[in-house]
This record gives sequence, C-alpha cells and structure tokens, in this order.
Amino acid sequence: MLALTLALPLAGCAKHKTATPGEAKLENEDFVAVTAALAAAAPQVQAEVAAAKAAWPAILDGARRRPGPATRAKVRLAAERAAQVRLPALFTEEGAAQLTGPATRVAGRFRSFQTLSARSWQLLDSYLEQIEHGSPSEARFARRNLPLYVESIYDAHFSLAELGKQMQDGYKTLGGAKTFGGSLTPSQLQRLVATYSKERDELSPKEQVKLGS
Repeated sequence: MLALTLALPLAGCAKHKTATPGEAKLENEDFVAVTAALAAAAPQVQAEVAAAKAAWPAILDGARRRPGPATRAKVRLAAERAAQVRLPALFTEEGAAQLTGPATRVAGRFRSFQTLSARSWQLLDSYLEQIEHGSPSEARFARRNLPLYVESIYDAHFSLAELGKQMQDGYKTLGGAKTFGGSLTPSQLQRLVATYSKERDELSPKEQVKLGS
C-alpha cells in the first residue's frame, strides 16, 4: 500500500497538448529549473544509491537469516543516506503544483523516490532491530512485514532509474536543443540522464520475497 500510494502522483500522464507561446516559455523555464534541482541533488542521491547497493544483497530475500552486525551496519548507513536526500522546494507537493508541462512529472517521480526510500529504509532498520532484540511476537511480526519495505526500496530505485528517460522525453517534447539553446544543452542533459539511469540506480536482482512469505 505504501508503494502504491506514493506512486499515485505518477499516474495520469496525458499527451502533451500544443501550448501557446507564453505557456511554452513557462514550460521550458520550469523544465530547466527542475533539471538544475536534480543536478544539485545528485551527490546526495548517489551516496544513497551506493549505500543501498551495498546493503541490497543482504536484504533482497527478506533477511531470512538472523541479521548480523555487518547487515545492520549497511542498512543503518543506507537509512542515514536516504534521510540526507533533501527534497528540493520545487519538488514538494506545493512547489510541484506550480510547475507546468513535463517538469511536473519529473518532480513527482523524484518526490516518490525520496519519500519512499527514506521511509522504507527507516522502517526496515527498525524491523531488523525487532528481529534481533525484540520479543518472539515482535520478531514474528517484523519478519512478516519486512518484505513490504524491501519491495518498497526496490520500487523507489526503479522510480529513480526512470528519471533519465523521463527527462529525455520531456526535452524532446519541449523542442530539444533548438528550443533550449544554452540554458540546457544536449551534453548537460546527457550528464544528468547518465546519473539518473537504470544502469546506475536500479537495484539488481529484483527482490526475492513477497509480503506474507
């Protein structure tokens, strides 16, 4: 339910309608602002990605074994790094409500990643604590529900990995290099696309446990 709820802002992506010159100018400005915010967020994001990839092999099966110190340390670091990813003001629900065109969808996808990642890592760390040090009933409850947060972490990174393609599509929709000129060159865009990409950000392999298993 957590993943589903946070994914809702990404739904309903209709085709781009023909904009008036004034609307087109605003959409282009919004897109440039959003890509600049993503460039500024990239160091924090990539720190979270590195920590997530380090922890992922130990949790993708739902941490079936008793989590040891090494696993706990990796999960705690990933939780700390996820909490350090700040949501740009432009990407909050209030900020994104003022955006137009493709920038709206880019902001919504990043917000879903940031919210889902931070919350899921925090809860996963808490549940591992209960498995290791809680009462038998607390440990059973944690083991039953832990897969939800493992799946949610995967979903967060899947969303992050789609940002590059979404930026490429938005850039093309808005007219590409001819429209943006020096405000957002193809080379600048490609550097961002490489940062927010399937190759760099998606977790692999996919999680191997389901809720209730």
